[in-house]
Amino acid sequence: MLDRVIGEKGTPQRDSMEAELQSYLIGEAIKLARKEKKLTQQQLGELMGVQRAQISRIEKGHNLTVSTIVKAFKAMGVSASFSFGGVSLSLC
Repeated sequence: MLDRVIGEKGTPQRDSMEAELQSYLIGEAIKLARKEKKLTQQQLGELMGVQRAQISRIEKGHNLTVSTIVKAFKAMGVSASFSFGGVSLSLC
């Protein structure tokens, strides 16, 4: 079904869709962690040294880099583990 709807594995269309999904899920994980810590976007932005609007973009899965992800979780003091194409990243 997925192959018919979004393309076969390994095609640019499928790779793009999977990358967007991964970014979205990471953004949602950051949002969930922020809410569990009872922080506003403004407060997390202050901890990270960025504007509230940047936190909004991050939580929507935009402007994500490995350093941004690490910075967000470390600012909240949250442990997390991710795997990107065979490379694992653990934050404590």
